[in-house]
Amino acid sequence: MDVFAAISGRRSIRSYLDREVEQEKIERILEAGRLSPSAGNRQEWKFIVVKDAATREKLGVAAGGQTFVGRAPVVLAACGTECEAFMPCGQLAYTVDVSIAFAYMLLQAYELGLGTCWIGAFDEYVVKEILNIPDHVRVVALSPLGYPSHPVPRRPRKDIEQIACFETYRH
Repeated sequence: MDVFAAISGRRSIRSYLDREVEQEKIERILEAGRLSPSAGNRQEWKFIVVKDAATREKLGVAAGGQTFVGRAPVVLAACGTECEAFMPCGQLAYTVDVSIAFAYMLLQAYELGLGTCWIGAFDEYVVKEILNIPDHVRVVALSPLGYPSHPVPRRPRKDIEQIACFETYRH
């Protein structure tokens, strides 16, 4: 896999073919999350794979009515299982760790010919209720997963000069 090609080629997919995702591909995506780095190698995460159509539809409603979420053949939920630990820099470890793992998973999905869309707009309480997630666990992100129904054009990106500084922060 050419990592840069995956990063530059990946798009947020909101329309999927009515085609089942092979279990081997799902397992490969989960393996990408399992192998990702985490603070202190604690791996305080849980990934939920949802194939049931009625449950997926409910998740689409919980995601602010984004019905495309429920129309994908699979929905992934990424959760932090230990949510009290802070990194020495002051960041909550679970948000960073789960985000890294989920990003790896979505890139792996792209490399396997699948589409995803990082969903951060959802009612966490409702998602937890739908998926029977314990109170102490936090849902960091959702993503539909499936074969894209059509190509999606690249969206504009800021120039490097707008997002990067060298040596010190500059406006």
